[in-house]
Amino acid sequence: MGKRIISRRRGSGTGTYRSPSHRHHGPIYHPDPSIVGEGRVIGIEMAPGRTAPVAEVRSPGGAVIRVLASAGLGTGDTVSFQEGRVDRGSILPLGSIPDGTLVSNLEVKPFDGGRLVRTAGSSALVVAHTGTEVTVQLPSGTFKQFLSSCRAQVGAVGGGGRKERPVIKAGKKVWGARSLARAAYKVRGVAMNPVNHPFGGGAHQHVGRPSTVSSGAWPGAKVGRFSKSQSRQAKKRRRALRGGT
Repeated sequence: MGKRIISRRRGSGTGTYRSPSHRHHGPIYHPDPSIVGEGRVIGIEMAPGRTAPVAEVRSPGGAVIRVLASAGLGTGDTVSFQEGRVDRGSILPLGSIPDGTLVSNLEVKPFDGGRLVRTAGSSALVVAHTGTEVTVQLPSGTFKQFLSSCRAQVGAVGGGGRKERPVIKAGKKVWGARSLARAAYKVRGVAMNPVNHPFGGGAHQHVGRPSTVSSGAWPGAKVGRFSKSQSRQAKKRRRALRGGT
């Protein structure tokens, strides 16, 4: 008797494929805009489930808040909120950040907490200020305009170069992937037995059947590529949502 394919097991939400959220710090976003002034970094912590480290900052009001740690930020450094020096770790509106500055954790809409450029070692570049908008070059190379009231964190995200460190042991990779709720290794369907995957078995590793599946296939058989008929239906739905014909 075969097992369910991994995509079905993962979709059912079993503990093997669930991220251990009790170890996580929770959502890390920019603090409330009512916090204005300078805060002091009291610690840098590793954040399971994240690629970037997290900095604990004592706010001007005395509360401890968590923000993404910028590259080079250390215990005892001061960071500014809303207004002040343009220094690494400071969270300021884009209108207050000069051209040529590296930034991270950008807000798409004012005061949404930061949505873009949040992974370890990533950064964006402030290119130009035009009226109420600021042009920023994202890590992908594309240029995007933001409102000048959108906030960003000065400097690149800490933890850069993490992929350059060798894993050495397979077990290390397994535990690291578990915190991210990802599979450490991915086995090809053609390398499995026929009881474990529709593409498994055979005298040599080959699919042995059409790799496209219909939209009405049962979940265990829905592996491979989406069928052309399903793609046409998806295009029609997208056109209808856009108001096209």
